Amino acid sequence: MEEESVEVLPSAPDEPALTERGHAGPATDTERDFAEVLADVVCVERVSVDSHFFDDLGANSLVMAHFCARVRKHADLPPVSMKDIYRNPTVRSLAVSLEESSPTTAEPVTAAQTEVAEPAGTLRYVFCGTAQLLLFLGYSFLAATVTARGYAWVSRSSGTADIYVRSLAFGGVAFVGLCIFPVVAKWILVGRWHARNFPVWGLTYLRFWTVKVLLHANPMIFFVGNPLYVLYLRSLGARIGKRVTILSRTVPVCTDLLTIGAGTVIRKDSHFLCYRAHAGRVETGRVTLGRDVFVGEKTVLDVDTSMGDGAQLGHTSALYGGQHVPDGERWHGSPAQRTEVDYVRVAPAPCGTQRRAWYGMLTVLQLFLLYVPLTVGGLYMLLTQVPALSDVFAPGTVGFTSSRLYLDALILSLVLFSGFVVVGLVTLVTVPRLLNLVMKPGRIYPLYGLHYSVHRAITRLTNVRFFLWLFGDSSYIVNFLRGLGYDLSRVEQTGSNFGSDVQHETPYLVSVGSGTMVADGLSLMNAEFSSTSFRVSRTSIGPHNFLGNHIAYPVGARTGANCLLGTKVMVPLDGEIREGVGLLGSPCFEIPRSVERDARFDHLRTGENLRRNLAAKNRYNIRTMGLGLFVRWLYSFLLTVIGLAAVDLHGAVGQLAIAASLVLALLSTAAYFVLLERAFTRFRPLKPRLCSIYDPYFWWHERLWKVPDHYLNVFNGTPFKNMIWRSLGVRIGNRVFDDGCYVTERTLTTIGNDCTLNAGSKIQCHSQEDGTFKSDHSTVGDGCTVGVGALVHYGVTMGDGAVLATDSFLMKGEDVPPHARWNGNPAAESRNTVASRESHDDPATRRR
Repeated sequence: MEEESVEVLPSAPDEPALTERGHAGPATDTERDFAEVLADVVCVERVSVDSHFFDDLGANSLVMAHFCARVRKHADLPPVSMKDIYRNPTVRSLAVSLEESSPTTAEPVTAAQTEVAEPAGTLRYVFCGTAQLLLFLGYSFLAATVTARGYAWVSRSSGTADIYVRSLAFGGVAFVGLCIFPVVAKWILVGRWHARNFPVWGLTYLRFWTVKVLLHANPMIFFVGNPLYVLYLRSLGARIGKRVTILSRTVPVCTDLLTIGAGTVIRKDSHFLCYRAHAGRVETGRVTLGRDVFVGEKTVLDVDTSMGDGAQLGHTSALYGGQHVPDGERWHGSPAQRTEVDYVRVAPAPCGTQRRAWYGMLTVLQLFLLYVPLTVGGLYMLLTQVPALSDVFAPGTVGFTSSRLYLDALILSLVLFSGFVVVGLVTLVTVPRLLNLVMKPGRIYPLYGLHYSVHRAITRLTNVRFFLWLFGDSSYIVNFLRGLGYDLSRVEQTGSNFGSDVQHETPYLVSVGSGTMVADGLSLMNAEFSSTSFRVSRTSIGPHNFLGNHIAYPVGARTGANCLLGTKVMVPLDGEIREGVGLLGSPCFEIPRSVERDARFDHLRTGENLRRNLAAKNRYNIRTMGLGLFVRWLYSFLLTVIGLAAVDLHGAVGQLAIAASLVLALLSTAAYFVLLERAFTRFRPLKPRLCSIYDPYFWWHERLWKVPDHYLNVFNGTPFKNMIWRSLGVRIGNRVFDDGCYVTERTLTTIGNDCTLNAGSKIQCHSQEDGTFKSDHSTVGDGCTVGVGALVHYGVTMGDGAVLATDSFLMKGEDVPPHARWNGNPAAESRNTVASRESHDDPATRRR
């Protein structure tokens, strides 16, 4: 037996040895080494160099990720990425491809990109957190003072007309003040932004954080897509030309470093922050866009990037630091590369400066003459004219510890919460349908007119997150989406047809084929824009598809039936229609539609098994929905108690009561949802799982996703974010800088000391593919950096000092060596940083 297991290398390298039963032996040293490593990974005696990794050997992406990690430990072998595996699915084709390819540079590497994170020091960390807390307390007291005095002034009015005038005056001044205050603060605290870098948790960072928080809390964010928003960015120092349309709600912070030429359009969910965090430092840099530039949806523009006149950047793409798109060229991918795909697919329409000015002026009039007095005066009249509410809100009527206070809060919160749910549902299924009567699919409309306003209203009304949260991950999301207007054909109910994070431009032009399942983060792009026009068109997803997380699905997508669209994939707009395959990456490439491991639960999704399992899941989901409504109402009851107590104490301690209520509301929100989530887990850590979506464990895991966590954004960039992560069960180190990272499975995640986590990044320790759920631990080592918009999947290990670049997707099972720099979608090691990593591994180098 021992002699049969020994492979004899052929004498001639160009003549592969064929053993019994068609086994192909290695022809080169690289093939031999690859075959030996793969045989060890898949636990077989030997591997034929012509055997297909997935079809013949039954491997899957997780197994092949382990193979890639093993190969990287062999210094004499070329590094292998998952993209190499999918494109060359045999040992022979893989070896030939890697031997023929030469090292390429994906992006320029600077000293700042490869430096090791320098610990900030605990004293500076604590000082910064203390200063941030004091600034928040001061802002809360200022807001409370203005609110209390404004309400007192409105309350002295006599008659409806006087209430309207005073509400208009107070509300208008308050709104203008909220908009101007960040501008004034920016010019006083910072002046003009310049390209530089500075350590986190220092005084410079404190000024940076203050300006950033004020900008994010600014009501002007509601004017994204309006010419007024462009004017506001100009007041902050941005150089923006005429006829620029910005649809992204991601607010640029270092606005003096932003230049946008005339006629440029930026689609939603795009990041152009003009800063990033790396290795414990904040780096600011320019983002320069020429005239008539197009920036697609779900894109990231890193610092020190530029696009020439008439250039295009496709959807789900990224420009890395130092990249430049020449005039008139079209690029896409992460990192971006040249393409021939035209992403501007709607013809221009008459939309000049005068039209934009009138639209902005009408918006201002509508705001100040309708919305502001209706909000302020309407609330005042409701609280004073309705006898029941008047008695509740009358200060000094009950003691702070009186049961009357809690009874009033109980009744008020029940009425308001149930009214919101009922009226909200009725509004969603009626008002947008009436508005949609004026919209014609395929017709080109100019921006900033009646049809544009109607389209924006439909988008806002039908994307209310509360109801998606309530119905998502259950059978009832199908009925909800149909009620909105989705065309779902003949639904093959699975109980998990859609997640709880699905957005669209208009629900009336969405078609989803039978048997299709969608995970979270899907954006249906059924509106197309230029800088002067827009058009709504039907977006169709074929039957029996599976769509992973964070996908922008455009009009005209070249995908058909039975496709698997991987996480963060760029959906193709060119080439033949893909059917019966999987697509992964940006730009995308084909992968197997499914693997043997994922088929083990197929019997649970057919016949009588499906009927029984689906019924059980529906019963569980109904209880989850009921529990979700209860905990949401209980939260509203808690806030109502705090509000009533503040009103009751206002007469005794004045504005301090209102300021204290704002602080208490924030602290109570964090404490409430932290305790709620830990109670759901019984204060125990999660364990890695591989199960069917009809396993009761998965239903319980879905329930965890129902716990609201949007409050976490308030703590971005502060030491308090780490305290909350730790209380939620994340094993997180000291002095971690978290500028807006999201962790899905807290107790499966480990984050080391002095890590840097950028805005829009995500650590997701699970995956759902068709009817299979998988979860595992992920570890981010000391001093690591996770770039803007990057995603770390489950079963991943990032070694100390490793860097995951902007908008990269680190796939499941990857093992990133210490001090390595990985980039791309899917991520692979930058070959021009291998030498840098090896120098970090050299003890002599570290001593120097």
